[in-house]
Amino acid sequence: MISKLPPLADVLDLLPDAVCVVSAEGRFLYVSASFERIFGYTSDEVLGQRIFDLVHPDDRAATVEQAERVTGGALQHHFRNRYVHKDGHTVDIQWSARWVPDYGVRIGVAHEVTELRRAERELEYRASHDALTGLYNRHRLQYELQYAIAHAVQTHDGLAVLYLDLDGFKEVNDRGGHDAGDRLLCEVAQRLQQGLRKGDLVARVGGDEFVAVLPGCRDAEAARAIADGLRSRLSPPFALPDGLFRLDASVGIACFPADGSDPETLLAQADRAMYATKRKR
Repeated sequence: MISKLPPLADVLDLLPDAVCVVSAEGRFLYVSASFERIFGYTSDEVLGQRIFDLVHPDDRAATVEQAERVTGGALQHHFRNRYVHKDGHTVDIQWSARWVPDYGVRIGVAHEVTELRRAERELEYRASHDALTGLYNRHRLQYELQYAIAHAVQTHDGLAVLYLDLDGFKEVNDRGGHDAGDRLLCEVAQRLQQGLRKGDLVARVGGDEFVAVLPGCRDAEAARAIADGLRSRLSPPFALPDGLFRLDASVGIACFPADGSDPETLLAQADRAMYATKRKR
């Protein structure tokens, strides 16, 4: 004989995810017990309130659009957005939802993915940044340079690339070991960032090689002025464990579109120009 089943709400309250029922206008009609654990609000605090008011402001427009799609009959499985917890911190949520036309409501299941998103962001950062200096790496440089080229085509603004190679860096490792070299590279990265204009970027592409992308740089002369400014940033001595060390850099310049119309060509031309400069010293 089948026993009488408990109320469905008692079952839903056991779920680690939050089950929500909202009206077509987005007002809460029901939330399960896990809603308070995930969002910080009790059911009494949110029933009758608009769900969109809890959404992070930056995600609100996309959330409203997605809710309209669900109301239109689309089945939602993996939509992600951010909410503001009652205590003020942000929580990342992955939703499954559907529209129930017979009742005029949307039913959604909220699965918290805050820690998953943190891990994903960390992996994304590591994939695009140099582990030592925190600058963009060669992979991210390719992406950013392609974007800069597309922007220059649309706006007819200039674009230049600087390829920098540190002169005398090997002596740093010989004098103080790789720890000293790593410390110097980190300081070089900081000085280069401080010497760039707003909108410029710098990446580390090799042991002691860096590339700066200069959107809006109109010609080689303007790029040379920025390059000279970066070299000036590197001129004050660096403090090593065994004393001060002076450093310089050889810089090669390539301009779009005169020296190339794609990232690979521009980088190769700037690299060749850098080595030509180094040979003259």
